[in-house]
Amino acid sequence: MKARTFVPRKLDVGAFIESGEVLSGESAVADLPRLAEGMAPGTDASTVAAVRWKAQGRQVAQRMSAPQLWLDLSASVVLPLECQRCLHPVAELVEFERSIRFAKDEETAAQLDADSDDDVLALARNFDLLELIEDELIMAQPIVPRHDVCPTDVAALMNDETETPVPGRPAEPEATEEVPLDKSGKPNPFAVLAALKKGGK
Repeated sequence: MKARTFVPRKLDVGAFIESGEVLSGESAVADLPRLAEGMAPGTDASTVAAVRWKAQGRQVAQRMSAPQLWLDLSASVVLPLECQRCLHPVAELVEFERSIRFAKDEETAAQLDADSDDDVLALARNFDLLELIEDELIMAQPIVPRHDVCPTDVAALMNDETETPVPGRPAEPEATEEVPLDKSGKPNPFAVLAALKKGGK
């Protein structure tokens, strides 16, 4: 009997899980547009290494009911994301391993999902496995991607924005209050005393 061929974009999940077979492959990031959209600006998706993924069906026997149907799924890719410190691209390994339980219909899946910590989806004859992989990779990305050591000195760039002394140019004198003069053109002694007291505070 000829072995059944399973297509990732139109996967009969129930038949695949029952077969116990392993499905694996590589998918170009350019074929996963939502994942590509999150990369650093200006990145050419065609130059990024492909996503490597693997899926395997698994049945868990139950004493009083039909076996549970599970899909063990994993994937990994190195993505150029935008560093939130220097805004330059930073290569980040994005990966996940997840086991997803499948139920016979949407209603059962919703109930099981609400009653347990398991991720539960409904069985489908044309399930898009690559879309699920794309979803999981998006959720697995770091919240704040950044270099351990940025290629540019961010602190130096910030200091450049402040005014620095120019060699050979005298520093601007600090502003001082003008002291009133008396009738003879000399500083009023009472005003000088007041200014001294004020400066000593």
